[in-house]
Amino acid sequence: MVSTLKNAWKIPDLRKRILYTLMMLAIFRLGANIPVPGMNREIIKSMFTGQGGLFEFFNFISGGAFKRFTIFALSISPYITASIIMQLLTIAIPSLEALAKEGEAGRRKMAQYTRYGTVILAIIQAIGISIGLFRKALISTSFWSISVVVITLAAGTAFLMWLGEQITEKGIGNGISLIIFAGIISRIPVAIYQTALKVQVGQVSIVSLIIFAVLAVLIIASVVAIQQGTRKIPVQYAKRVVGRKMYGGHSTHIPLKVNQAGVIPVIFAISLLQFPLTLTYFFQGGGFAAFVSKYLSPTGNPGVWIYNILYAVLIIFFTYFYTAVTFNPVEVANSMKQNGGFIPGIRPGKPTSEYLERTLTRLTLAGGIFLAIIAVMPSIILNFTNIQFRFGGTSLLIAVGVALETMKQIEAQMVMRHYQGFLR
Repeated sequence: MVSTLKNAWKIPDLRKRILYTLMMLAIFRLGANIPVPGMNREIIKSMFTGQGGLFEFFNFISGGAFKRFTIFALSISPYITASIIMQLLTIAIPSLEALAKEGEAGRRKMAQYTRYGTVILAIIQAIGISIGLFRKALISTSFWSISVVVITLAAGTAFLMWLGEQITEKGIGNGISLIIFAGIISRIPVAIYQTALKVQVGQVSIVSLIIFAVLAVLIIASVVAIQQGTRKIPVQYAKRVVGRKMYGGHSTHIPLKVNQAGVIPVIFAISLLQFPLTLTYFFQGGGFAAFVSKYLSPTGNPGVWIYNILYAVLIIFFTYFYTAVTFNPVEVANSMKQNGGFIPGIRPGKPTSEYLERTLTRLTLAGGIFLAIIAVMPSIILNFTNIQFRFGGTSLLIAVGVALETMKQIEAQMVMRHYQGFLR
């Protein structure tokens, strides 16, 4: 691996791309520490009780910028939301579906619509945060002061979206994913420092730390295996003569990933589950807040068990839901039939779609259970070891997925230049 990195660094074009990516990520981390004018950050900091809620989720996505209320406080979450909405609208609206199938021109138009949606959502979220959630943190409630806060937050998100697109175009890897990845990785040094302090004062034993390290390696290995796991459905294309030319007669496969839905089910589940926790910020001191803190909080008793059980069930549900949205066995079967393709031993048409649906259902169950186990692991580790690592869950899945994807892109660059790469 070290020799491969050395060879990659010797290639001028690849070295330029790597340096460009690192420079863009450095700009992101710099902006994540520039505060928004007109806000009292101490008041905002006091609202983070460490009991979860959407505040903690937004802070995780932004790499800590939301808690510090910097210009990148909204992070790239409006872009993610806009992208998901566009995917769902593409399925629901025939004209958008036709546009998505028009090739490069259609993709550019869809990307433009996503940008517009991102800016609109960023403005709406900025207004809701500034005059809603954090109104008491405003130094001045004049129209001008609120406008400055809203414009700063929305501009920060728009700049991050541009930054991500520039990384994708001129750097290495997917820019939006790398921005989230950088935010997650930036929190690791703080977690290591906090854990080291607890080891020094005796709150965390060396044995617990060793067990955690071994468990961490096993979890990462399992995440890599599941993320890369694919069921290949063999497809044979019959020979057909068109004019004087013969087409078909070759074999290929349909790759069905074990984790077809990626990290989306975890994000949907955590957003839904932590909504009641967020409402407790508005009803502090009442019976509702006490009930949620006891029964629906990851730090309550018996709330930690109820929360994690509901979390796992919702993840499995959303895994099936999102997989059904993104993969249509009927369309795949019809496309194969129109092009003379068939699965050996399975008749074309309806039997093929039923076979694909059965196979995908079994894979989705395995993928959903895997996501649920990885997602609830941090709460269990935190409750039994007192170690401050949020190891697992969304952060681990995103970090491993982005690392694997970036590694594949570097590998592709190396293969084009006849160098030995990471993958063998």
